[in-house]
Amino acid sequence: MQRVIWSELDAAAQTRALTRPTRRRDGEVSAVVKRIFNEVEAEGEAALTRWAETLDKRAPAALTLTCDVIDAARAKLDRADLAALDLAVANVTRFHEATLPRALSVDIAPGVRCTRVWRAIDSCGLYAPAGTAPLFSTLIMLAAPARVAGVAQRIAITPPGRNAAPHPMMVAAAAACGLERLWLVGGAQAIAALTFGVVTPKAQKIFGPGNAYVAEAKRYAASLPGGPQIDVPAGPSELMVIADDSADAEVIAADLLSQAEHDTDAQVLLATPSPALADAVARALAAQAPALPRAAIAQAALANARCIIVRDLAEAADAANVYAPEHLSVQTAEPERVVERISNAGAVFVGRWSGETFGDYVCGPSHVLPTDGAAATWSGVNAASFMKSFVVQEISRDGAAALAPAAARLARLEGLEAHARAADVRLPRHG
Repeated sequence: MQRVIWSELDAAAQTRALTRPTRRRDGEVSAVVKRIFNEVEAEGEAALTRWAETLDKRAPAALTLTCDVIDAARAKLDRADLAALDLAVANVTRFHEATLPRALSVDIAPGVRCTRVWRAIDSCGLYAPAGTAPLFSTLIMLAAPARVAGVAQRIAITPPGRNAAPHPMMVAAAAACGLERLWLVGGAQAIAALTFGVVTPKAQKIFGPGNAYVAEAKRYAASLPGGPQIDVPAGPSELMVIADDSADAEVIAADLLSQAEHDTDAQVLLATPSPALADAVARALAAQAPALPRAAIAQAALANARCIIVRDLAEAADAANVYAPEHLSVQTAEPERVVERISNAGAVFVGRWSGETFGDYVCGPSHVLPTDGAAATWSGVNAASFMKSFVVQEISRDGAAALAPAAARLARLEGLEAHARAADVRLPRHG
């Protein structure tokens, strides 16, 4: 974990210290994604199958979640597994039901009412990664809020597992979220399938995180004329921890490793005014990492890690706002004072007991969050992400009479006479 003294860095060096890994941005990734999309658009299922067989080692397939399929998957799981799954689905559903956008009316003036109403989008593609780990939790974090929002067509897609079958928890999670089918294809080719409606139905909006190729595929899909919208820029995972001497180094190291084990491109950072704590965290990382089943991935990710020594917690918060982390953990004696200064983060976990892992699985808010600095302008996935809104404007005869003179005057100032006359015609003398 490379250590830097924040106050000793000039602006350029501070930017370099917060730079994400660059492998995901290289030209090779973009070139491969563009080639996949071009071929799938031109050749359809034949090209999709060719890429899937090359990269997934399986042809695309659809798994219908019949009672027999669901029962077989659940039979492979412990009761405790299923209880944890049920808790996660219930909590995610509860949170999104409580935060579902609802119609709001404003009486602007007598006889003038404006109401913002919300409607679900027609279809969404829900990508759940399963390359190095079957992230059935991501499926829950997408499918549950999409169901709460009322999306008619939820297209769940995930890479095939061993023997062309998904992990039983992926099947159980899909069933628990009310899905009827799982499409088995992964990577950029899965995003191309959703974009063009090849093998899978076509998606209006694509959701879900993934590796460098998936992230680039989503970006590219959204750039196409008539292409789908995307949820958030969701690439390799990130965690920044702000901590002081009151924090537990063992806990911090465990949190950092929980994100480092996701992907070799994942990035974790620690910002602290305490060199002693930084030393303790470094020792804890060295002790904990080798014992992990995914130690090689975590240790590769730690090569991109940074320990930032700051003068005080205010400076740590400033650095966090520049970095705009996907996840921010604040483990300080008075975390609320730090959180007050935070403006850019995908999700914030306050205090020692608020483990980011809880947010990944069972707290309720979706763990699909903006990465790569996008938290400066993007929010994480929520029920509103699966909806759009419009405003209904109702104006009575008296309301129109009150508004027409100002509207007509403003229109004429812009040189738009027809606009002005459309207001004038609603004045009482025309009634």
